[in-house]
Amino acid sequence: MASGAGKSAAFMLLIVNLILYLIIILISGWAVNHGIERAHEAASVLSIPARIFPIYFPFGNLATGFFVIFSLIAGAVGFITSFTGIHNVIQWNAPNLHAAAASSLVTWTLTLLAMGLACKEINIGWIDSNLRTLETIMIIVSGTQLFCMGAIHAGIEDVVGRQMTGRGRGRV
Repeated sequence: MASGAGKSAAFMLLIVNLILYLIIILISGWAVNHGIERAHEAASVLSIPARIFPIYFPFGNLATGFFVIFSLIAGAVGFITSFTGIHNVIQWNAPNLHAAAASSLVTWTLTLLAMGLACKEINIGWIDSNLRTLETIMIIVSGTQLFCMGAIHAGIEDVVGRQMTGRGRGRV
């Protein structure tokens, strides 16, 4: 892969992920805030085990609480990783690309965890339209994060291959 193509592909995917993770943060932050504000009156009629959890979501189904919390965590980590990944891709050298690859792998695993909970919530059914939007964006961002991680890893192979061929000819 040519250096310019890998760099531009990774850069554009990081920009797309930055926007998608920001949307995930906004929607899941709204859901957590709504759950906290409505928890006292909604959970007061529940039995003791259900009242122990401090956030009760009066919308969605039984998987909603886990899905919203994990999507908020994945969104925050993904936003910061995409932001720092843009800087690392602009530098386009081996240490920065290795840092971007490691952080993108961590972000992808958290995103897959939240996507799995989104799939479980879809399977259970009975969800709100805002949660459908969050589920859809979470599924989309898991794919774009995978492609971004692949572009960064291809860039690492390209940069390391250039360094190895440059050193073999006596250039540093």
